[in-house]
Amino acid sequence: MQPIRTQRTIHAALEQVFRTISDVRNFRQAVPHITKIEFLTDQQVGVGTRFLETRLMQGREQTVELEVAEYVENDRIRMRSDAGGTLWDSLFTVSAGVSGVRLEFQMDIQPHTLFAKIITPMIKGMVVRGVASDMDAVKTYCETISQSQRTSDFPASSGEHR
Repeated sequence: MQPIRTQRTIHAALEQVFRTISDVRNFRQAVPHITKIEFLTDQQVGVGTRFLETRLMQGREQTVELEVAEYVENDRIRMRSDAGGTLWDSLFTVSAGVSGVRLEFQMDIQPHTLFAKIITPMIKGMVVRGVASDMDAVKTYCETISQSQRTSDFPASSGEHR
């Protein structure tokens, strides 16, 4: 099955974008349809981190177990899940660009049961829309934080003129 690929240009610090995608606690803040995170490991960031992510999909809560398989700070993070007879391999990469931070996403989908081989192509469109929604949410979240940090760098006006 062809991978899902998408990218966004985000007007925020590269470190902020990476922290948002690589720390699931921040990712949950960015993506409003993630309703719950439960860690299965003591560590909460980095390779080996395992967690349950619950999100609303088409009005119903769905929970999936994910594991961080690759983590290079301020560069990339790969998460894997084996759910519904399919291996879901998701790679986020960040890089500095001329007009902002480039956030790229690639999801490789490998169904390995007969049922998954039949159903996965049918739900791919829904997955593509979900990925786009997540990427848009991350962009909005990071740019909102970046904007609020920029405006807080300026002292508040007291209204007095000298």
